[in-house]
Amino acid sequence: MTILVTGGAGYIGSHMVHELLDAGEPVVVLDNLSTGFRFLVPSSVPFVAGSTGDSELVAKTIAHYRVSAIIHFAASIVVPESVSNPLGYYRNNTMNTCNLLGVAIEAGVKQFIFSSTAAVYGNAAAAPVREDAPTVPISPYGSSKLMSEIILHDAGKAHGLRFVVMRYFNVAGADPKLRTGQATASATHLIKVACEAALGKRPRIDVFGTDYPTPDGTCIRDYIHVSDLARAHSAALAYLRRGGGNATFNCGYGQGASVLEVIDAVRRVSGNDFPVQIADRRAGDPPMLVANVDRIRATLDWRPQFQDLDTIVAHAYAWEKRLPGKRVTSAA
Repeated sequence: MTILVTGGAGYIGSHMVHELLDAGEPVVVLDNLSTGFRFLVPSSVPFVAGSTGDSELVAKTIAHYRVSAIIHFAASIVVPESVSNPLGYYRNNTMNTCNLLGVAIEAGVKQFIFSSTAAVYGNAAAAPVREDAPTVPISPYGSSKLMSEIILHDAGKAHGLRFVVMRYFNVAGADPKLRTGQATASATHLIKVACEAALGKRPRIDVFGTDYPTPDGTCIRDYIHVSDLARAHSAALAYLRRGGGNATFNCGYGQGASVLEVIDAVRRVSGNDFPVQIADRRAGDPPMLVANVDRIRATLDWRPQFQDLDTIVAHAYAWEKRLPGKRVTSAA
């Protein structure tokens, strides 16, 4: 039986596709290529161009490829953009997820893994934050994902769909074999942006706020290597296949790095300096988000392999060097 990966031509989704292929799993990708890239999907993988909001297309795909499990990555993910375009985020993230779930349940799909986010916690009162912490998102992006989680819980209870919710902290790095990586021209991921600056693809990097209540005044995040994250999803699928109950897991390392610490790591790994400009805070950015990872480590057969910040940066930098030309001309 086949695994459907929605958003499989995107950054995290394409890593998941490679992870599944490496494990000998049959895979089909559904992606509308609004932010993904066809070249990130191996040619051996069936590719369906379209949206998770297209019920007929989703139903045909599930039936044709005999899909038994779905790993759902397709979403809009930029926090500041969600603040300026909330309806677009609720449409693409929440409404399309609801549609996908409805079709999946009708088709008899047995397992569902949902790509969620630490943004559901908002300004977490404690760090590291546990999965049972209050969910009070401060951006439409976080709200759109939390709404999807609620829908998934209700649908699972009503229809017997078994699921895992994966709440990502900050995903970074690239496939160590350099088969795929972050390729979005307008990406806002800090490590990618800093690597672009180190290679001269950006004129500078902006630091959005230095007055947060953190040791150096910049935001602190828990950076998880994208390949470790893909393996965590494989472990979640194995957990469901063994009969594991519905669950929510933080996906991080339980350790944080500030914006300035990340910039220092990129300078150190690349051997290049680049301009840094201090800018105003961005709407929707909490000061600190670090995961409590006790639950995922106790429940899933998963141990990270790339949790050193310099290793994450080195893989991201190596991938960025392979991408052609200047992908952007303005600072992020």
